[in-house]
Amino acid sequence: MEIRAREITALIGPSGCGKSTFLRVFNRMNDSIAGARVSGKVLLDGEDIYARDVDVAELRRRVGMVFQKANPFPKSIFENVVYGPRIHGEKNKANLADIAERSLRHAALWDEVKDKLHNSAFDLSGGQQQRLCIARSLAVDPEVLLMDEPTSALDVSVQAQILNLLDELRRDLKLTYVFISHNLAVVEHVASEVMVMYLGRMVERNQTADLFKTPRHPYTQALLKSVLTPEPGLGLPDVGLGDIMPDPAHLPTGCRFHPRCLKALPQCATQEPPRRKPTDHAVLECHLT
Repeated sequence: MEIRAREITALIGPSGCGKSTFLRVFNRMNDSIAGARVSGKVLLDGEDIYARDVDVAELRRRVGMVFQKANPFPKSIFENVVYGPRIHGEKNKANLADIAERSLRHAALWDEVKDKLHNSAFDLSGGQQQRLCIARSLAVDPEVLLMDEPTSALDVSVQAQILNLLDELRRDLKLTYVFISHNLAVVEHVASEVMVMYLGRMVERNQTADLFKTPRHPYTQALLKSVLTPEPGLGLPDVGLGDIMPDPAHLPTGCRFHPRCLKALPQCATQEPPRRKPTDHAVLECHLT
């Protein structure tokens, strides 16, 4: 699969399906997990990031990460922002000050903190802390930002502010985003392409508008039906899913979705579905269509 440069690719799917594990493949965050194993190749500008001679610190400079919950370091606001540049060898105080100001301006935080740069980062509000973490990522000039539900822990009004900020940064700094969200309204609003995951498999991929208009995989169809409507009296949607989600440690044979699929064919229980391209942009794993 290919992640298109300077665009926003969203990963959606049920909790526990592997979205976060997959996201962490792109900057080798899984390296720190005992027993983690990666096979295949991940190419960044044509170079395999899992090659033995790769400088992982440099990789994580190029491929930054913004987590679900703001995670400022137990340091001052200033030291949080310049932490990365210091690791990569920047010692000049004037340069560090310029980096801090530029990064905080990019994150729309400078005017709020310029007079308290040496205060603890924990003194900031939740939304400010998340913007600080964005500034910290930007301070090392990344090419790609990985985002694991970057706004879900924030108030709705702050979510909109962060999402608009991220989109402006992508355009201005020519960044590539790969992000996870359970909020389908957010995905439809900001993503250019969507990848649907289920139990470790990418079951469908398409451009955002096409996927929301014409979902092909039965799981994608059920997922989009699950969105609640604000109209009173309509009740809860009937998403058409059987059984509960299987245990990821004991995967079903054949299509991993077949125990819950009300449209399953006999071969769905025994044969893995082929990966096909129904259109130039769409990818689908399903026996049905």
